[in-house]
Amino acid sequence: MRHFLEFEKPIAELEGRIEELRRTTDAGGIDVADEVAKLRDKAETLLRQTYARLTPWQKTLVARHPDRPKGADYVRALIEDWTPLAGDRAFADDLAVVAGLGRFRGRAVAVLATEKGHDTESRVKHNFGMARPEGYRKARRIMELAGRFGLPILSFVDTAGAFPGIEAEARGQAEAIARSIEAGLDAPVPFIATIIGEGGSGGAIALAAADRVLMLEHATYSVISPEGCASILWRDAAQAPQAAEALKLTAEDLRRLALVDAVVPEPLGGAHRDPAAMMAAVGRQIGDCLDPLLALDGPTLRARRREKFLEMGRAGVA
Repeated sequence: MRHFLEFEKPIAELEGRIEELRRTTDAGGIDVADEVAKLRDKAETLLRQTYARLTPWQKTLVARHPDRPKGADYVRALIEDWTPLAGDRAFADDLAVVAGLGRFRGRAVAVLATEKGHDTESRVKHNFGMARPEGYRKARRIMELAGRFGLPILSFVDTAGAFPGIEAEARGQAEAIARSIEAGLDAPVPFIATIIGEGGSGGAIALAAADRVLMLEHATYSVISPEGCASILWRDAAQAPQAAEALKLTAEDLRRLALVDAVVPEPLGGAHRDPAAMMAAVGRQIGDCLDPLLALDGPTLRARRREKFLEMGRAGVA
């Protein structure tokens, strides 16, 4: 059963009416094809109008949609001969970070993905996509492995942020994130990161210090969640919509600020309405980005990547 967001209620009502008419046809053989067609056109028009004027807060809700394809979905759809790799070789395996080796369009690659899970059981299993230090140390291990064997790195990011628990801090959360970012910047191989849902703070950039950072049309990428920002600035999480506006967290904002390299359009109504088409589009975009990077040697890739991140924020600074 499709999950509708609060601002999608008028669309939900129309689609509900369409489903009722279809059931009427199935039960009594009444021909309501013309009425269904009219309602379907109306629903599509309303859907198009609604998604053409989404506010930053509404985009945040779309980025968090429970039916949106998750990191493991992209791995299954785009990576062949998948071999998962587990553990940080120091403490444990963190299931919030999926890692392994496989083939993307026939080429051997190393893959990282934050995984939120689809239902209560899997969300708890993957800690809602919030990695602990061992998750970032696992990511660092895979990036270093990729550099050693000349494998391009692909990452898929969807996390509200790193896990903020006391035990994570005790095991060196900040250091683990910093080392993961360092490993990404230092990798002598092509590195492409895709923000597929939420890109939250250091927990996201730890897997996105890449040559090319792609971002889905309705994804978000920010230093803090709107609720967290509102709680700090206004002492009121209810001000999250206002915070979302100020944070400039949408794909359009970040592309304009040159903080991401490309925006991948989503199917009408968001990635959750047509996951297969969304994942295929991401695969095409990754392929287009990967080919030019494969022509560059390791020192050139590292130098360009570091300069890319050092340039961020310099524009307009006196």
